Amino acid sequence: MSSLTTLARPYAKAAFELALSDGNLAGWDQMLAAVAMVTADSTMVGWLQSPNSTPAKAVEIITAAIGDEVDPRFQGYLGVLADNDRLLICSEISRLYQQLRQQAEKRLEVRVVSATPLQGAQAERMQAALAKRFDCEISLSNDVDPDVLGGAIIYAGDQVIDGSLVGRLNRLEASLN
Repeated sequence: MSSLTTLARPYAKAAFELALSDGNLAGWDQMLAAVAMVTADSTMVGWLQSPNSTPAKAVEIITAAIGDEVDPRFQGYLGVLADNDRLLICSEISRLYQQLRQQAEKRLEVRVVSATPLQGAQAERMQAALAKRFDCEISLSNDVDPDVLGGAIIYAGDQVIDGSLVGRLNRLEASLN
């Protein structure tokens, strides 16, 4: 997975810079997500890997599949991906681009794993505390996992905050050994 991320990162950064210069972060996000869906299709994967595939034909098919929302700069960007045989990593490029967009727009998607569902007031307090800590707008989602026992595990971007009871017990066990 990390090698896939390493391959995709420069392409995601390039897409972000192009979108930023166009003032169209949301549009590029939608187009990248659409291309990621098209290139993840098993039939498309097979065709892209076949000897009959050419970069120009691949761009033509992909732009036709995602519709008329493709602007010329994005089509040129797809050409670069096709020329460098990187169309099959579009899902990772799209994911990394979304992270860059969230950072630029000072937004963060946070996933909270707790033993029981967060109640309204709890979620609001947690959202406010995380917004203060990360200095950005927080979009909070809650997953329930009874194995957490108590507390919560917070996944915020590339950070993990383990305030769960099971995490504390594991740290206690490690310190005793």
